[in-house]
Amino acid sequence: QVQLVESGGGLVQAGGSLRLSCAASGRTFSTNIMGWFRQIPGKEREFVAAITGSGTITYYAESVKGRFTIPGDNAKRTVYLQMNSLKPEDMAVYYCAAYTGAYYGGSTYSRGNEYDYWGQGTQVTVSS
Repeated sequence: QVQLVESGGGLVQAGGSLRLSCAASGRTFSTNIMGWFRQIPGKEREFVAAITGSGTITYYAESVKGRFTIPGDNAKRTVYLQMNSLKPEDMAVYYCAAYTGAYYGGSTYSRGNEYDYWGQGTQVTVSS
């Protein structure tokens, strides 16, 4: 089992920045990919970013490329989502997720059903 706890959500003005954290505990050694997703009520869950356990490979949705980064800190077993130049359309509940399957280079890990564990979510509100 892997437990994930997100934090760092809140209210920010458009153009501002926010950093989300996802602290992992439990069998974290089995985690090969950590990802961030977001969801607006009534809409499908949307992929945001992902990072390999080694931290050497990252994946980003087109809508956030150049604005968001997904740094990780293995020593703290924490992955972050640094969000810059926030837009009103970034407003959503953000979820952290962990994939514990075998890593294969043919995937961009952008599908929610690839992930095994999820956090409870943290709300990000962007005012225009």
